[in-house]
Formats: sequence, C-alpha cells, structure tokens
Amino acid sequence: MSLFSPRRTRAASGMTVPPPGRSSLFGSATVTNETALRHSAVWACLRLRADLISTLPVDAYRKVDGVQVEVPKPPILVNPGGERVGIHEWIYSTQFDLDRSGNCFGVITERNGLGLPARIDLVQLGDVSVSDVGGEIKYHIGGDTYRPADVWHERQYTVPGLIVGLSPVAYAAWSIGSYLSAQDFSLGWFGNSAIPAAELVNTQKTLNQKEALVAKTSYEAAVRSGGLFVHGNDWELKPMQAVDSQTRFLETMQYGVPDIARFFGCPADLIDSAAGGSSVTYANITQRNLQLLIMNLGPAISRRENALSNLLSKPRFVKLNAGALLRMDPQTRAATIKTQLDSRVLAPSEARALDDRAPLTSDQLAEFDRVYGAPRTTPTGATS
Repeated sequence: MSLFSPRRTRAASGMTVPPPGRSSLFGSATVTNETALRHSAVWACLRLRADLISTLPVDAYRKVDGVQVEVPKPPILVNPGGERVGIHEWIYSTQFDLDRSGNCFGVITERNGLGLPARIDLVQLGDVSVSDVGGEIKYHIGGDTYRPADVWHERQYTVPGLIVGLSPVAYAAWSIGSYLSAQDFSLGWFGNSAIPAAELVNTQKTLNQKEALVAKTSYEAAVRSGGLFVHGNDWELKPMQAVDSQTRFLETMQYGVPDIARFFGCPADLIDSAAGGSSVTYANITQRNLQLLIMNLGPAISRRENALSNLLSKPRFVKLNAGALLRMDPQTRAATIKTQLDSRVLAPSEARALDDRAPLTSDQLAEFDRVYGAPRTTPTGATS
C-alpha cells in the first residue's frame, strides 16, 4: 500500500502537492511542506501549537494503590536528543512536523539497560520514505534502510490501513496554493516585473520605434535622478492600474487565513485573523485557554503522552501538565485558591507553594493574629 506508489509511501518535506486541474486567478503554485511556511497563517498555526505543547511540563508517574505518584524522570525525558537537544526543543520539533505532515521520525541511536530508547536523533521529513511490501515495513532515511524497531515514528491524523499519518499541508494545498500564487503575483506587480509601471502617451502623433525609445530613455533618466521631465501639451502620463481580477489578490490572501486555521486546528482569532463580520468575546483568559485546550490541543496532548509513555518501563507513564496552559487572571486565580482553601481541598502551605512561597513561619502566623485577630474555635473544634 502507499500514498503515491504501490510500494512506497512518501512522508516528506520534499513532497510536492500541485493541485491537479486547478485553475487559479494568479496561476498555480507548487505546495510543499517548506513552501507552505511562506503562508503566514500556516506558520502562525504551527508555531502556536508547537510553542504551547512543547512548553508544558513533562512528568513521569506510576500508580501506587490507585494514587498517581511522581517518579524521577529518566534521561530520555530530559535530553532525548543527546546533551545538545533538551526535551522542550525535541517536543517542539516533533510537534511542528506532526502538525504539518502528520508524521515525525527519528533514529534510535542509544538504548538503556532495559532495551528502551535512550536517545532519539530526529531526521528531516524530506529524507524519509516508508515502504510496506507484503506486510514488511521498512524506513528509508537518507539512503539507509531501517527496521521499525530502530525508528521512532509518531503519527497524527491516521486512517485505517495507512502506515503514515495524513498531511494537512497536502489536503490544504488548494487554499495554500491560492495564497502563494497571489503572493507571487503581488511581488511581480509591485516589483514592476510583471507589467509596466506606467504608460507614457503622446496625444498628438504616433511615434515610431526610435522616437518612442528616445522618449522612454528621457523619462526614465529624469525619474531615476529625481529631476524634471519636461514636455509640452502632447504628453500624458498614466500610471498602470491592475484590472479588477488582478487586484483581488488581497482578497484572496485574506480569505485563505480562516480556511488554513481550520485545517491546522488553530482558532483564527488566536493568530490575529478573526473571520470578517464575526465578533468573539470571552469572559476571561481562563475560559479562552480552556476552550483551546479542550477543542484543539487536548487530543494532540493525549496522543503525545501515550507515545512518550512507550519510552518508560511499565507501569510508569508520562503526563504533560496541561494545567500550565490554564493560566488565570490574578482575580480569578485568587478566588479559585480561596475556594479550595475554604473547602479544605488545598492546604495553606500548598497554596503558598503555587506562588513559590515558603510555608508561613511562626512569626508570620503571630503577625496575622495581631493584625486580624486569632482564629475562632467552633464547638466542633474547627477554626474559623
């Protein structure tokens, strides 16, 4: 099986996706994982998702009597790519590839005493192809062939029977291609290479080729030097105007942004491109971040946790602390902590630790008593 041939599947940045049979107002641009990054919305979506997921704290746990207990992180969760590649950079790079191509690849170059990966060197998408011949899967990376056991391969956007994930860039090629074609047109237009910048017309007579060249040279010399172009009442200068179908490139470029945001699972308003005519408001930052986490990032985070857990010996598992994304405004955060304190879900020392503060000392407690009065004791022995 394969996406592009009976024997081999290409999951690479070198993959070109020209929209077949599409007629574009501005031509047809070839779309690859690299050229797609020229679209600001593609770049913004990939950056935002990779930024947020890669900066979530990575922790290792195991269950003890049904309780989740944190355990020391093995080196693979600290420097998965060796001493020069830390976990945050490694997750950023892999998330970037997952979100644009549906796949990320790395070669397992070291293993620990349990035979689990101890180092994974990531490789460029353009260097990888995957073949499945008679049920035998092989990875071809930079001219070398690897067994699946020697390759780290994470997938996203999977479908049954396909050994690689689907590529959003491939399926968004039409939208991206329209933008890139419009971009190429605008560069040509405003760079004065696509058409003449102006039209100099003699209204009194028809010029031969020699006279036209003399007039053109005289005008260009005056424009370049910032001087004056002297003429009588027989010359008329007309700046060239793009026809209506060509000037629509701005509309095309703007239209593609919300469409791209949908392909890459990123709300358009978070990349500064709210849909025209729409108005989206949120009560506070926490609600907006919660919606982003649940609707857009949550599934990707869960898949990454499952994949990273395969690097640990069972029953240990990996958790990405998504709570770090739910940063609250100061007033909401204070109210939440107070509610947890009042309901005795959170201890005062734990609440202070959230702000990187040490537990209250005896002197501080005595000061509270002097300023606010000693806590009252209820008949049940509880304080209030």
